[in-house]
Amino acid sequence: MKKQKVFRTDARETMMKVYYQMDLMNDFDVDSRSNYLRDLDPEEDQTAYCEELYSLLCNKKEEIDRAITDHSRKWSISRMPKTDLAVLRLAVCEILFLQEVPDSVAINEAVELAKRYGEENSPKYVNGILGAVAREKAAAAEAAPAEDAAETTEA
Repeated sequence: MKKQKVFRTDARETMMKVYYQMDLMNDFDVDSRSNYLRDLDPEEDQTAYCEELYSLLCNKKEEIDRAITDHSRKWSISRMPKTDLAVLRLAVCEILFLQEVPDSVAINEAVELAKRYGEENSPKYVNGILGAVAREKAAAAEAAPAEDAAETTEA
């Protein structure tokens, strides 16, 4: 029987579930990879992508959570529904650290996951936070060349 191709959307859903489990277990140790990714088929197209997302959350969790916290109104990480938090962490990883994933794609995919797994207001909430994260990233990228130019003219 021929295996079905695993698409990036499926990989995102898998990783959202992995992030959810990691949060429930409070286990963000990169060495626990085999506990969460053991069911991935190494021959599938998206295994490397899943492993990269796993490592990013383990190694950049504080930065990811800070980005979420900075843009969530009246909600701390501890008060967020776990499914929404898993979706947000996944998309923030893509927005901040995976340049090959357009921000709009990361946001759209996250909103779709929030519709499927979240509460009634989750899609709107997720979209708002991720939009703010993406705008902040874009503003920082625009400011960086201007700062570099200013430093060059001062020298």
